[in-house]
Amino acid sequence: MSFAVDDQALAGLRPELVRYCYRVLGDGGLAEDAAQEVLLAGWRARERYDPARGSLRTWLYTIATRHCLDRLKAAVRRELPTDMVEHADPASSTDRVLPAGSWITPLPDALDPATAWEQRETIRMAFVAALQRLPPRQRVVLVLRDVYALSAAETAAVLGTSETAVHSTLRRARRTIAAPSPGAAARSVDDRLLDDFVMAFERHDVHALARLLTTDVITSMPPVAFWLSGIDEVSRAFASRAGCVGHRLLRTSANGSPAFGQYAPEQGPGGETVYRPFAIVLLEVEGAAVSTMVTYLDQRDRFAAFGLPESFADPS
Repeated sequence: MSFAVDDQALAGLRPELVRYCYRVLGDGGLAEDAAQEVLLAGWRARERYDPARGSLRTWLYTIATRHCLDRLKAAVRRELPTDMVEHADPASSTDRVLPAGSWITPLPDALDPATAWEQRETIRMAFVAALQRLPPRQRVVLVLRDVYALSAAETAAVLGTSETAVHSTLRRARRTIAAPSPGAAARSVDDRLLDDFVMAFERHDVHALARLLTTDVITSMPPVAFWLSGIDEVSRAFASRAGCVGHRLLRTSANGSPAFGQYAPEQGPGGETVYRPFAIVLLEVEGAAVSTMVTYLDQRDRFAAFGLPESFADPS
């Protein structure tokens, strides 16, 4: 006897699958592609799904897990730029780039704004980076058990192993990292801080920007192989980047944190100013100040995924 799978039920699980694949793979674009392939595989195999053996959710997680583990066999471990290269001097050359596919990329919150049931802290960059330090199977077990709250039996079914093995793997993973506690509250960010950040950035006002930063602020710009720390270094670097003068920022969010689409100006066919994608800027905020700024230069083709326009004209 065969059982049909409802296509709406499959589509409803897509956002959750994207976030699951992201935590395992550490790359936003790859996670979106992986989730799409998982859903396609589920649709093609829909006649083989048997609800008596488990829920549709668990069945899709099984497909997703196999898919992600296969991808990770030939993949390098992704890290934060600050873990990959030495601290740089603001005046040093920025010609060196990180190895392709070696840094963690952001995941747009626009994929699924309604994530209240899921712990938002477990999508933050720091936790995703910590996950990448685990062997793939430990990574999967920790995410399934501590983030998605699958039972040991469900997790064992996903991995095709025993509950005893799941418990053992989870203990090893927890000794390395711990997921944020259940019900961890999402940190709110004052809109005035973000408005002031946009104003200082767009005006290229170094002193105004400096007032918005923590004393130990860190900035990086993957795939460029460098990072800076401290208000003085970040301010000097911002002051030296004349190429960013005239750029505009549009609000979005990623990894549960405030983010911006950074647009560079160019002259349109009619002589008007048109703004094109340049980078995704992700912020981390501590209290009333910015503690981390990461400018992703590799995300220019993904603005639509962040809910951002591909271009816009100067309204003036």
